[in-house]
Amino acid sequence: MGAVFVKAQDGKPVSLSPLESQPHSPRYSALGQRERESLEVRVREVEEENRALRRQLSLAQGRAPAHRRGNHSKTYSMEEGTGDSENLRAGIVAGNSSECGQQPVVEKCETIHVAIVCAGYNASRDVVTLVKSVLFHRRNPLHFHLIADSIAEQILASLFQTWMVPAVRVDFYNADELKSEVSWIPNKHYSGIYGLMKLVLTKTLPANLERVIVLDTDITFATDIAELWAVFHKFKGQQVLGLVENQSDWYLGNLWKNHRPWPALGRGYNTGVILLLLDKLRKMKWEQMWRLTAERELMGMLSTSLADQDIFNAVIKQNPFLVYQLPCFWNVQLSDHTRSEQCYRDVSDLKVIHWNSPKKLRVKNKHVEFFRNLYLTFLEYDGNLLRRELFGCPSEADVNSENLQKQLSELDEDDLCYEFRRERFTVHRTHLYFLHYEYEPAADNTDVTLVAQLSMDRLQMLEAICKHWEGPISLALYLSDAEAQQFLRYAQGSEVLMSRHNVAYHIVYKEGQFYPVNLLRNVAMKHVGTPYMFLSDIDFLPMYGLYEYLRKSVIQLDLANSKKAMIVPAFETLRYRLSFPKSKAELLSMLDMGTLFTFRYHVWTKGHAPTNFAKWRTATTPYRVEWEADFEPYVVVRRDCPEYDRRFVGFGWNKVAHIMELDAQEYEFTVLPNAYMIHMPHAPSFDITKFRSNKQYRVCLKTLKEEFQQDMSRRYGFAALKYLTAENNS
Repeated sequence: MGAVFVKAQDGKPVSLSPLESQPHSPRYSALGQRERESLEVRVREVEEENRALRRQLSLAQGRAPAHRRGNHSKTYSMEEGTGDSENLRAGIVAGNSSECGQQPVVEKCETIHVAIVCAGYNASRDVVTLVKSVLFHRRNPLHFHLIADSIAEQILASLFQTWMVPAVRVDFYNADELKSEVSWIPNKHYSGIYGLMKLVLTKTLPANLERVIVLDTDITFATDIAELWAVFHKFKGQQVLGLVENQSDWYLGNLWKNHRPWPALGRGYNTGVILLLLDKLRKMKWEQMWRLTAERELMGMLSTSLADQDIFNAVIKQNPFLVYQLPCFWNVQLSDHTRSEQCYRDVSDLKVIHWNSPKKLRVKNKHVEFFRNLYLTFLEYDGNLLRRELFGCPSEADVNSENLQKQLSELDEDDLCYEFRRERFTVHRTHLYFLHYEYEPAADNTDVTLVAQLSMDRLQMLEAICKHWEGPISLALYLSDAEAQQFLRYAQGSEVLMSRHNVAYHIVYKEGQFYPVNLLRNVAMKHVGTPYMFLSDIDFLPMYGLYEYLRKSVIQLDLANSKKAMIVPAFETLRYRLSFPKSKAELLSMLDMGTLFTFRYHVWTKGHAPTNFAKWRTATTPYRVEWEADFEPYVVVRRDCPEYDRRFVGFGWNKVAHIMELDAQEYEFTVLPNAYMIHMPHAPSFDITKFRSNKQYRVCLKTLKEEFQQDMSRRYGFAALKYLTAENNS
């Protein structure tokens, strides 16, 4: 189990106003919009306050600002459940009023433990939204225990490592190793075998962990999770499970004719939110208890319908003393035909929202617009803003974070190129495999992955590239949280994209003022699963059949045993509508007619001149070319080739430096005679506009080039002198 250390924030609960009771009226729709706008304003206020706190902290390190609010130790006063159903219902009718008795306390820096079972690509996205809602409101250190399959662990480990939220720790537990513990239980629920794994948490989680909050991935928090953690203090006697009553009629058995649910106490309990007293459960031999109950019930029921929930309820039916019944605002269940509206009088009563219908956001509920807006706010909320310190609560040492701070402290903030230099060390939050990915490389070890990067304004190229390239693709997308959701909707609405499972989409979240082009390329390269990769750009369409042609060329040129970079000649069109050439002969004809040009022929001839297009016109076999200054061809290389240099951001020298590095490492540049790619026209990027209009931008780029060349000389010695000479002569 690898530990990942992350950071979190000092957010405040959001104040929400009551809903109107006319769900279909124009006023209600307007109100829903206003509610969301109000929430967004509140979010901005919190962030502004956070920035002020950061400034104060930098002036007085280690001393809490006198004006800060919401960070002091807080005593949470709550009307919690008593295990007595009648008292609970009375509490709901009374509007969830606070009790005046003894008030349980959560210490300021007490760590709150949260367990989540997560498997697959979709659940990994859901976990992020849940975690955002928890981080937004929390004031305490958090320790997430993620029971994850290999897919979810890869995605979420990378996400938390790059998120770097203070006072958050993440541990992973291999869900696949737990399958044998529950695979003997037939389960009809859509969650599959992973829907049963909450049953084995007493065995899975560390033996010294005494208590934990267990959450489903489709949960949204509307309050500080410390309030829920404080409820543990109210458990009495043999109470070891904190649960909210099920809000549908499922366990009453009257939903349809011959409906036969598992046994439950009354309406039963919903397991989307569970408080587990692990130490007491272990002493009670929980493992033996649930197994015996499941075996007995399965003799008559044959399978579970609601996964772990059926077994929890069957155990509780036999042992009602185990349950501490939580008020239902701790798990407002938004499935169809529930009594969820009885859980709150005002929306300010809401604490936890549970999207436990397969319909998710399309569920029927009188106030669903409000719930949907709350969920969408966290879905699209900028996760970078959750990297807020918990003042006065020391974080565990994180080597990566300390190294980053050291590197940044060594930079000169008065340097006119400071922002360029800083970008090199910026850690961008990264969500790998944002959509389902499934691909096994070809067994003959010739497989090639197309690698590219893009931002929101190039999304329209994806379908065209997929039509031209049938092989695997690795893409890094530079997006904000809101844009990532727009991309998700775009992709899910595209038959072309949804039919392809061999395209890996890696989201690198926006931060800073530059487009980190080489970081994006490195992210896409790092997650290539084939022996070879075609380093392309998103604005290019490869020729039809290029994928198969490259695989044959890999064999022909023995790329497996030689350091070669196969060059795919690049052309361009200025026409938005192009009849794409189906052969080299057709391309040459279009070249002669002026429909096509060699790439950047008009503005940057040096970039591709060494390809020797005159020779390519008549070539029938691959031919070698030599490196020249400013050469930046598109190449096919082995997966172990050097990374791109991160100091180059935005426009300029990002590919040139990489090709120079390949040459320094003695790669042979070989032009393929029957391969080509065509650049499609588009509006100028923001970065090229800055390069053209901003003198300081050009000065800094020149400085970075010189520093890169000096680094090359240090690394490659005498052989690197030719790069300085070539640059001076160009």
